[in-house]
Amino acid sequence: MNKQNPQQPSPDVSAWLAQMSDPKFWTSLQSQFQSQFEQFKSHLPPMPAMPGIPQMPGFQGFPGGAMPPGAGQIDPTVLLKQLGDLGASLDPAELVRLQQDYTREFGELWQSMLAAKTPAITDRRLSAPAWQEHPYFAFQAAAYQLNSRFLLALADAVKGTEKVRHKLRFAVQQMIDAMSPANFLATNPVAQQKILETRGESLTQGIAQLLADLQKGHISQTDETAFEVGRDVGASAGSVIFENELFQLIQYAPLTKTVHSVPLLIVPPCINKFYILDLQPQNSLVRYTVEQGHTVFLISWRNADAAVETATWENYVDDAVVRSIHIVQEISKQPQINALGFCVGGTILSCALALLAARGEDPVASLTLLTTFLDFSDTGAIDVYIDEMQLALREQMIGQRGLMAGRDFASAFSSLRPNDLLWNYVESNYLKGEKPSAFDLLYWNADSTNLPGPMFCYYLRHMYLENALKEPGRLTVGGEKIDLRKITAPAFIYASRDDHIVPWKSAYASLDLINAGKRSNNRFVLGASGHIAGVINPASKNKRNYWVNDKAKAGSDADAWMAGATEHPGSWWGEWAAFLGKHGGRKVAAPKNPGSTRYKPIEPAPGRYVKVKADQLVA
Repeated sequence: MNKQNPQQPSPDVSAWLAQMSDPKFWTSLQSQFQSQFEQFKSHLPPMPAMPGIPQMPGFQGFPGGAMPPGAGQIDPTVLLKQLGDLGASLDPAELVRLQQDYTREFGELWQSMLAAKTPAITDRRLSAPAWQEHPYFAFQAAAYQLNSRFLLALADAVKGTEKVRHKLRFAVQQMIDAMSPANFLATNPVAQQKILETRGESLTQGIAQLLADLQKGHISQTDETAFEVGRDVGASAGSVIFENELFQLIQYAPLTKTVHSVPLLIVPPCINKFYILDLQPQNSLVRYTVEQGHTVFLISWRNADAAVETATWENYVDDAVVRSIHIVQEISKQPQINALGFCVGGTILSCALALLAARGEDPVASLTLLTTFLDFSDTGAIDVYIDEMQLALREQMIGQRGLMAGRDFASAFSSLRPNDLLWNYVESNYLKGEKPSAFDLLYWNADSTNLPGPMFCYYLRHMYLENALKEPGRLTVGGEKIDLRKITAPAFIYASRDDHIVPWKSAYASLDLINAGKRSNNRFVLGASGHIAGVINPASKNKRNYWVNDKAKAGSDADAWMAGATEHPGSWWGEWAAFLGKHGGRKVAAPKNPGSTRYKPIEPAPGRYVKVKADQLVA
């Protein structure tokens, strides 16, 4: 990848930056803010009670959410018509009540400000002392909180299907987060204070970082120069021993003199790069597993480009996962192997095992599923992006040929937690001019991947929209009817309690779909934290906690399981290591060389595929 230097400001911008660096300019500006606040107070009209028409909070005015003169109003006729178009409604009487509550609370806030009373600020992004040290900023923060409450209450008052209400609340929350006064220099006292303290250096640095990110096409969440795949992350020793147009197969070098005879195949998500499972030695699940005496194979997915833009779900199942299973069996000379799938990798792996079962094969001694959907009844926060209209449009664009761009994935996932993954960095990187710190997980998060359009559209329609995978025989893959009940391998199913991508109760539902005749073969473990941090919780750090309930009755629902669960401190990795060891077979001498006579090493791990950047492949 050709590295480009950050764009240099034009002479006009340089002159402007020079002015910004003059502390006298910022002292004058602070005085202007004081004058602006006084002028604002004198011009703000009283808020008359207008039945059925609540004053709209300040998102139509300047950032921060206060009510400037001439702010817009809600037209109930227009609002109710728009809701009707969505199949939703709003009780006009409830609209009146919300307007009256808002008017009363705004009046109380205004009287408090006139009496020089400091309002209560509960928003964590507005918690710095500077937000309360000046009446202008305190009022901005308090009015923003009031407006946020009003908008959320308005969204909650809407009557409609759960999906419509979820989408509406999501859209409102996006607006609220975007209009926080912390996101704008004119209304962020902390950023202004830093400009004064640094004599304009923070502003200069912030603009330089903004220009650099514009070139990169994304907001920097970490110091991306601190890491390199294969050197700092994804650096566990090993060899690529097979590749085709969809994936490379890595075999990792042993770290013990003897190993379990039954190897492990890891199927990571294709929506992300595999090295989330092999970040650095101290937090690498790959290395941990190798240290436990297992021979580990791992699929490294190709970052999709035009050469594979017609690849299908069936290709990923049969030409990638099934092919990998057979290769690992052949190299290890074992009739059965252990298999692990993470996120969508677990969905693909389960589909592959059901396909092989239909063909009369029983290739795995155990199955591990980490934060994986098999039952898509509750798809969590991402559900706001899944409906017939959006999917039909996507299918029209890329359903037969094309790419789902990695940057679109990144934007969608960031929007699910915008304050943490977007606006936090807008404030720190650009307004405050702070350089992002080096964080391996966030480096991985920014290293996005593309997917073939046909494969992606199939996944959305048949899994997310129709939830067809859980229904025996409804899907046909590789010429066979898919029935998850035919998977009979002992299973270790892990979920994260605070996962907003794969809700833990959805992962728990997998217990009823595999080993249908012997549910006792399935073990469920619940960890703390979210989709990624819950999984990447190294045993050596002894952080967080997890829950087990081995006494739960067969058929217990998720709530009953949790009610009887026992909490343990630390990582769940030890529980999984014991499970994997139980199914690892006898100990044998560690292999001296990777691969076999047929499958010779092609290149050192992590291989070429994982190093390809998504933006190199999509215009």
